[in-house]
Amino acid sequence: MSGLVPFALIAAFFVTALLYAAVGFGGGSTYAALLALSGLDYRLLPVLALACNIVVVAGSTVRFARAKVTPWRGAILLTALAAPAAFLGGLTPIKQETFMLLLGASLLLTGVTMLLPIANEHEGQPHPMARMVPVAAAPLGYLAGLVGIGGGIFLAPLLHLTRWNNARAIAATASLFILVNSLFGLAGQLLKNGTGLLGGAVYGGLALLIAVAVGGQIGSLLAVKFLPQRIIRWLTAALVIWVGGRLLLGA
Repeated sequence: MSGLVPFALIAAFFVTALLYAAVGFGGGSTYAALLALSGLDYRLLPVLALACNIVVVAGSTVRFARAKVTPWRGAILLTALAAPAAFLGGLTPIKQETFMLLLGASLLLTGVTMLLPIANEHEGQPHPMARMVPVAAAPLGYLAGLVGIGGGIFLAPLLHLTRWNNARAIAATASLFILVNSLFGLAGQLLKNGTGLLGGAVYGGLALLIAVAVGGQIGSLLAVKFLPQRIIRWLTAALVIWVGGRLLLGA
């Protein structure tokens, strides 16, 4: 990718950041899919996708914190358990075909799970299995680092299914989870492939980083002040299924 990025790709990144930030995600999976279609060097996909993740969810995390919807104790616990595993995942070599297949299958499964009806879904009534969520944090962090995303798209469905907290608190937790995992995963990717890739990613994708910064701010504002919790949950499912199906069809 040269310094001149097609307008259509910039627009796609803007819309992706807006929609994903509205449900507390960074959009790394979709960024990777869009970049794969652009013909970018495969090694740059996770680097640029993670960089975009960081730009989007940094703003989202701050907005959620200012709105006082972040459940800090639980969010920090999950993130602390996942981050070292995300670093190890970033260090692990993976083939392009395996990357697309693993990511697509995982996203499709979690999206379908989000559509399953949950009886008596009320705030303040967590499922007994909610206590076991921290056990899944490290495996989810490793998977996120392996495929070059933040992992919130894996975590959020689990939190919803166990009624871990209300939808906005889950979105806020996912944002923090993605931010820290993206930083650790990016460190692993750069250590694996060399720090020179970061300069190439920033040079080739500066316009994309600006687009996701603006889109992410708008999306996180929608999530904090306007979108009902049920809509947040269904938007999450729709996004995950669409991205997962797209990746599987191209794998």
